[in-house]
Amino acid sequence: MQLDRSIFKAYDIRGIVGKSLTEDVVHSVGMVLGAMAKEQGIASICVGRDGRLSGPALSQALMLGIAKAGVDVKDIGMVPTPVLYFATKYLGNGSGVAVTGSHNPADYNGLKMMMGGLTLFGDQIQAIYERIAQGGLQEAAEPGTIEQVDVLNAYVEAVTGDVKLARPMKIAVDCGNGVAGPTARAIFERLGCDITELYMDVDGNFPNHHPDPSKPSNLTDLIRVVKESDVEIGLAFDGDGDRLGVVTKSGSIIYPDRQMMLFAADILASHPGSQIIYDVKCTRRLVPWIKQHGGVPTISCTGHSLVKAKLRETGAPFAGEMSGHLFFNDGRWPGFDDGIYAGARLLEIVSREASPTDVLDALPSAVNTPELQIKMQEGENKVFVEKLQQAARFDDAEDVILIDGVRVEFADGFALARSSNTTPVVVVRIEGDTPEAMQRIQERFGAFLKQVDPAIDLPF
Repeated sequence: MQLDRSIFKAYDIRGIVGKSLTEDVVHSVGMVLGAMAKEQGIASICVGRDGRLSGPALSQALMLGIAKAGVDVKDIGMVPTPVLYFATKYLGNGSGVAVTGSHNPADYNGLKMMMGGLTLFGDQIQAIYERIAQGGLQEAAEPGTIEQVDVLNAYVEAVTGDVKLARPMKIAVDCGNGVAGPTARAIFERLGCDITELYMDVDGNFPNHHPDPSKPSNLTDLIRVVKESDVEIGLAFDGDGDRLGVVTKSGSIIYPDRQMMLFAADILASHPGSQIIYDVKCTRRLVPWIKQHGGVPTISCTGHSLVKAKLRETGAPFAGEMSGHLFFNDGRWPGFDDGIYAGARLLEIVSREASPTDVLDALPSAVNTPELQIKMQEGENKVFVEKLQQAARFDDAEDVILIDGVRVEFADGFALARSSNTTPVVVVRIEGDTPEAMQRIQERFGAFLKQVDPAIDLPF
């Protein structure tokens, strides 16, 4: 068996199917997860998969590996990743694996893992690699069982039992042929929505556009439908349904950091004085908004596993990150990232108003770049960012935040450079209150990057 260390990422295991990610490798991961479960006294692990063509074979290999280690498997079938998280709560084992490539190209797949109520990340994922590489996989004398369990109906009941719209709404939904389609259809119809559907049938070839709502090019069809028809709002979901995209009738994309403003205000009305967690990539307009609504803004490193850890540490009722992972932990929902539930909660809030577009477009905004990337060789990005942190001196700044790369807060904007945990790139984001402010900050920060490495190719 060829074991490629590069597939063991910061937050998940992910690679090209049949090359770096094979059935043999996934089977071995299953055996390690089974062994870990036994060591922790966990009797069963839930397994679900997204709509990728490689999903059935990989999930079967994974389940056989878990069972071979002597642990039972609850096979919940083809479901969005949030339904897998829900299953670990609903079935009470706190442990599960989503076989998903998320928003990666069609030839990729991967594993998002939970054990004993905690998401595996960082060193825990590297430990799985080490156990496989050392060849210490033990087959149990008595294998576990594999049982098919339907939790999808319970999930739909839980969402629609919690969320209530003030009035029926006309919405457009684009699932990009990802796994979220059938579940989103069932939930939004039950909530009383009239749905204009875009690409809601599951097709692992992704024939229309890629299921990644963080890229504006993937929202083109949804924007056109929302602007030209009588629907009030457009929702989009990524390939495994844990991230939300939103567009208004004006054609505006409401990025996740502005979605978070809407959710924070709503949650703080019933949880005054609470912390609201946001990651380092979010707009600086979020901080005064949270304070204005009686909350305590709390910054976090980027990465859904790291945000979850911060959520657990603080007990905050809500957290979110710029990538679109939104975590409701307010007593109504149990704190995992769920794009479909977030979409339902958003509709609950805007259904109270005559014009959702007016509400959403009125949220504070700034002038900013998209997520820019400086490509580097494997490992170079982390070294470069460490040099940036050591060199970060800005007499003209209000604050320099070093928890995840370098985020420099100016009076009228911010600049960020951080190392991606998933690919060998440095992520850069610049924001200004005005175009002129953004241009000045971009030039100031660009000079700083060049000062640390004159050979660097700036992405702006």
